Amino acid sequence: MSESGPFGSFGGGPFDDLLRNLARLLTNQGPLNWEIARQLAHWTATEGATEANPDPVARVRLEELLRVAELHVADATGLDTSATSGILSVRAVNRSDWAMLTLDAWRPLLEQMASSLNRQDGSPEPSEPAADPMSQLLGNLPQAMAPLLFGMQAGTMVGHLASRAMGQYDLPIPRPPSDELLFVPATVDAFAADWSLPADDVRLWVCLHALAHHAVLSRPHVRARLEELLSAYASSFEPNVGGLEDRLGSFDLSDMAALQETFADPEMIFGEIQSDTQRQLMVPLQALLSAVVGYVDHVMDRVGRRIIGTYGPLTEALRRRRLEEGEATRFVSRLLGIELSAAAYERGASFVRGVEERAGDEGLARLWRSSRELPTPAELDAPGLWLARIDLPEEG
Repeated sequence: MSESGPFGSFGGGPFDDLLRNLARLLTNQGPLNWEIARQLAHWTATEGATEANPDPVARVRLEELLRVAELHVADATGLDTSATSGILSVRAVNRSDWAMLTLDAWRPLLEQMASSLNRQDGSPEPSEPAADPMSQLLGNLPQAMAPLLFGMQAGTMVGHLASRAMGQYDLPIPRPPSDELLFVPATVDAFAADWSLPADDVRLWVCLHALAHHAVLSRPHVRARLEELLSAYASSFEPNVGGLEDRLGSFDLSDMAALQETFADPEMIFGEIQSDTQRQLMVPLQALLSAVVGYVDHVMDRVGRRIIGTYGPLTEALRRRRLEEGEATRFVSRLLGIELSAAAYERGASFVRGVEERAGDEGLARLWRSSRELPTPAELDAPGLWLARIDLPEEG
C-alpha cells in the first residue's frame, strides 16, 4: 500500500509529487517565501545561464587598488573606513552570489515590507477550517499565495539589481557591520570594455565609491538612523482592507499567461503602495540620503581627479548609467523608500558645497561626528542654519 501524503493517498507518481511540491511552496514560514525568492533571484541575476566564478586575477587587482583607495579616502574624510576596527578586504562575487548575500542582508526590511503589505486589518474573521486539507488549502489560496508572491517579487527585484551591481553600495542601504566589501568583477570589467575605458581606472573608481559610502554608512549613529527610518518605512504600507485577497481571489490558475504577466509586474500586486505615513517618513529619509550621496560625490571628485586619469569621462559614464537605471531598479528603490532622483543628488551636493564655502574642510568634517550633527530636512536646504545649530552649546 502506498504511503499517504498530506492530501491523502494518490498512489504515488507525478501527481503526488506535484501536490507535495505545491504544499511545500505554499507552506508559510513567514510573510515571505525565501526558497522561491532565492531561486528567482539566482535565475534573474544569471538569466538562467551558467555563471563562472570571479576571475582570481581581477580579485587580486581589486585588493591592491582597495589599499590605494583606502589611504586616499581616509585622508580626505578623516573617517575610519573600517566598520569593525579590522582590515578591509575584497569579497569578489558573481552576480548570483551578490543576489544571495543581498537577500540575506535585506531580509529584515523585506519581511517587514511583506508583513505590512499583507496586513489583514478589517478583514472578516476566518471561518471554521475545512476538514479536507485540499479544500482548506484551496479555500485559503489567496492568503496562502501571498508569501509565495512576495517571495517571487523580492527574488526578481534583487536579481535585477544583481545583474547591474558593481559593488555593495549601488543603493545606499547599510548592511550588517563587516570589513568585507562586495565587488562584482565581471560587471566592472564589462562596463570598462563597453565604454573602452582602462579596466584599472574603473576598478579604482568602484573601490573609491565603495569606501566613501562605507566610511559614512558604517558610522554606528548613521547606520542606526538610516535603519530606523527604513524599518519604519517598510512597516508603514497601508494596503486595502483584506490585503491581497481581492487581487488574488480572482486568479485563474489555469491561465498561465495571465499569472506570468502578474508576477512580472510588481505594480499589479502592490498597487498604490505609498501611504500617508510613508510620505511623511520620506522627508527625513530623503534628506539624510541626499546628504550621504552628496558627501560621497564630493569625496569622489576630490580624490578621483587626483588619482584616476580618466576620471572625468568615467564619472560621466557612470552617473549616466545611474540615472538611466532600469524600471526594476527604480521600482525597488521606490518600494524601499530610497529612490533618489537627479534633484536629490543635486540637493545633497548643494548642501556640501554650502558647508565647504562657509566653514571649509573643518566644517564639513563635523557632518558625521555624531547623531546631533546629522542635518535636518530644513537644514539640508540651508547649510548656514546647520552650521549655526551645531555651533550652539549642547543643552544639559
